[in-house]
Amino acid sequence: MKKLKTTLIAVCLVFNSVLALAQGLSVTSPNQKVKVEVINAQNANIGAWHLKVSYLNNGKSHEAIPKIDFGIVRSDQEFSKDLRFLRVSKPRLINEKYTAVHGKRTQCSNSANEIVASFENPGKARMNLIVRAYNDGVVFRYEFPEKEGSFKVHDELTSYIIPDSTTRWLQKFDLSNEGLYHKTEMATEQQNWCYPALFNTRDDAAWYLIHEADVDRTYCATKLSNHGDRSAYKVTLPHPREGEGEAQPTITLPWKSPWRVVILGSLADIVESTLVDDVSPPSVLTDTDWIKPGLVSWNYWSDNHGTRDYQTVRQFADLAAEMNWPYTLLDWEWDAMGNGGNVEDAAKYILSVGLKPLIWYNSGMFKGIRATPRDRMLTHESRMKEFAWLKSLGFVGVKIDFFILLS
Repeated sequence: MKKLKTTLIAVCLVFNSVLALAQGLSVTSPNQKVKVEVINAQNANIGAWHLKVSYLNNGKSHEAIPKIDFGIVRSDQEFSKDLRFLRVSKPRLINEKYTAVHGKRTQCSNSANEIVASFENPGKARMNLIVRAYNDGVVFRYEFPEKEGSFKVHDELTSYIIPDSTTRWLQKFDLSNEGLYHKTEMATEQQNWCYPALFNTRDDAAWYLIHEADVDRTYCATKLSNHGDRSAYKVTLPHPREGEGEAQPTITLPWKSPWRVVILGSLADIVESTLVDDVSPPSVLTDTDWIKPGLVSWNYWSDNHGTRDYQTVRQFADLAAEMNWPYTLLDWEWDAMGNGGNVEDAAKYILSVGLKPLIWYNSGMFKGIRATPRDRMLTHESRMKEFAWLKSLGFVGVKIDFFILLS
């Protein structure tokens, strides 16, 4: 009788655990339109897990992204297939206000509901999944809460499963992120893709934009790829040839990953969203009075080598003056400017039509990128010399290209 009683208690505990999973592993946005669920395919408390994102449109719930796989592979062990659910926090309201000195609006808010789901892998190591539901999207990140340890990340297993007939606008991956976006109704190519990636559900109930945020020196920027499964857009670490830093980052515990971001809603919601900024840490700058945002004319995309030509530079200065924009930018190869004038002549002309000139530099930090002028901003001494020269010519700002964060 005692054994039967013990068995019944164990069955009840398992049942209650599964019931708690079904009821508690979800979070809904403050406006109740966006819902994220953390799901175990076997409806158990151990195994492989994924997220499901739903969106409420005209009072009806629509499945926006049916499945987002998650997990991390560290150099010492894996956190994916056999994760045991430990607990989930009560939903916590995030409600922060901040002021932006540039961007879509001055007064912004970081407002969401958050849960933290805790898991344990077969080696008894813990991983938390932090999930937030915003009125305009979903974000999630990984956390290793242990207080010590240093490991390489061999792979990130975040993968967005996008059903066929979902309309998608994607840019083939290129380090410059300067390609064209192409529209398709399904995944017809398997390769690497740039952020951001835009999708529209088959029933037109929702649009969503996949991106990342809060990328710092503790990790690496990523891309998307669908090599293994054309419908699965996986977060992919850099190839060793794509940068000067570590392709497989070394992390030190405790550690939190960058946010994986899904901006969700109408197309207007996506255009107006500041979600990437909302979840990123505030600027460390306390004095921002010197920052003067404004529209700028820029010839690079319409005429890739246009800054070599003094007459083209004048035309873009005239355009900015006509449009009442405050700035014009001299992009790469201005050191080779000809056809009637050089960079000094260009600065004089830009100032004469009432504009403020900006100018481009190659940081010199990437050995394989030889675009000129190069190396003039590489050291403190060279920067001070160059800044003094630029100030004497009337330049008010610089655009430094090809930079990396050094630890």
